[in-house]
Amino acid sequence: MKLVRFGELGAEKPGIVDSAGKIRDLSVHVPDFTGQYLSPASLDAIRKIDVSKLPLAPDGVRIGAPVAGTRTFIAIGLNYADHAKETGQEIPAEPILFNKAASCICGPFDDVMNPKNSDRMDWECEIAFVIGTRARYVKAAEAEKYIAGYTICNDVSERRWQMKRNGQWVKGKSAETFGPLGPWLVTPDELPDPHNLGMSLDVNGARKQQGSTSTMIFKIPELLAYVTEFMVLEPGDVITTGTPPGVGSARKPPEYLQVGDVMTLQIEKLGYQRQVVVPFKA
Repeated sequence: MKLVRFGELGAEKPGIVDSAGKIRDLSVHVPDFTGQYLSPASLDAIRKIDVSKLPLAPDGVRIGAPVAGTRTFIAIGLNYADHAKETGQEIPAEPILFNKAASCICGPFDDVMNPKNSDRMDWECEIAFVIGTRARYVKAAEAEKYIAGYTICNDVSERRWQMKRNGQWVKGKSAETFGPLGPWLVTPDELPDPHNLGMSLDVNGARKQQGSTSTMIFKIPELLAYVTEFMVLEPGDVITTGTPPGVGSARKPPEYLQVGDVMTLQIEKLGYQRQVVVPFKA
C-alpha cells in the first residue's frame, strides 16, 4: 500500500493511493496516521477496505508528511561508503546516530525555509523508515515486522551549525522545514527489498546526487537493531538512513542552497519530492 496524508497544514486527512494513482480519503476508517494506526493490525484492516468505494481527494490538494505525531526522529551519518569518501572521513565501524527535531518535519512539496543566520544550507536525499510496532532490543532478522513503511527524506542541513558549533550535529539538522517526508508511506509488502533502489537529487534541474540504496554500509535491519540497543522506538518514530555522494558541502568549491533554489528528489518506487528554498518568515 501507498499511504498518504493530504490537506492543509495541521488539518491533514489520511489517504491511500489507488491503482490509478489517485488519492482516496480514508478518514471514515482511520482518523490519522499517528503511530497507533500504523500497527500491523491497523494496516491489515486497511488492506481489507475496498479502496474503489472511498471518496477521491480534491485535485491539487497539498500533500503532508505521511506520518503524524512523530516523537523521535533519528538520522544516520556517513552510511554510504562513497559519501564517506567524498567527505574525507573513514567508513565508520558502527552507525553514527544523531537526532533531528521532530518539529522539522514537513510535507514533500512544502517550501524549505532559510533560517536566521544561515549561510551553508545543504541537501541530502535519503530513504527513511517509520516504526509501526514498539521496538526495543530488536533482532536484525526480525526487523521488518517492526516497520510500518518506507518514505523519502530530504535531510536538509546547515553545515556551519552542524560542523562549526561545537560538533553537535542536531544543531544543523533541526531547523523548521529541515525534514521533508513523503509523498507516500510504502508498506513493506509493496517494497520487499529497500536495498536496491536508485535515488537522485537535482538542484535547479542540475543533477547533484545519484546513487543507490545498495551502497549502504549498514542495512536497515542492522540499523533498527543497533538503534534499539540504546533507546526504545515507538510507533510513528522515524529513522532516516544516510545519503549517497553529491552533497553540496563536499563539492569543490562547496555549493550551498540559496533562496529561490528548487530541489527535486526521487527514489525508485517511493515517488518524488520538490521543495523551493524561501527566505526566513517570522
